[in-house]
Amino acid sequence: MTRTHLGQTSTLPASPDAAVLDYPPNPRSGALYMARFSVPEFTSLCPVTGQPDFAHLVIDYVPDATIVESKSLKLFLGSFRNHAAFHEDCTVGIGQRLFAEMKPHWLRIGGYWYPRGGIPIDVFWQSGPPPEGVWVPDQGVPGYRGRG
Repeated sequence: MTRTHLGQTSTLPASPDAAVLDYPPNPRSGALYMARFSVPEFTSLCPVTGQPDFAHLVIDYVPDATIVESKSLKLFLGSFRNHAAFHEDCTVGIGQRLFAEMKPHWLRIGGYWYPRGGIPIDVFWQSGPPPEGVWVPDQGVPGYRGRG
């Protein structure tokens, strides 16, 4: 496996399209398990106003032959900082890219976006039903309640 980032000095990619994700071999190939990445400080830009948007992303996946290397994922997600896209495009696009490149048994992403204009937007995508027998816990991010 070629390692683009792990053990190397890496800079933040200029865009999500320029980001390279690393997929090392699954060290527990043959075991059915779920891995989770929680990203509580995800940022992108509104494509209309250029204002920053903030989200808490939760990525769950059941690996097959490969896993996603966390440093490359961090750099990929960080490249959205100056990327202008709607919440739906960011959330679904991240999930679809990871699924297409890593080819896990299953993947889901929850994008819990903080309010702008008084409206929080939550976006969810998954590749299909989870494999039978895999423990899939709740993503644990409470719905936005405002000043309660």
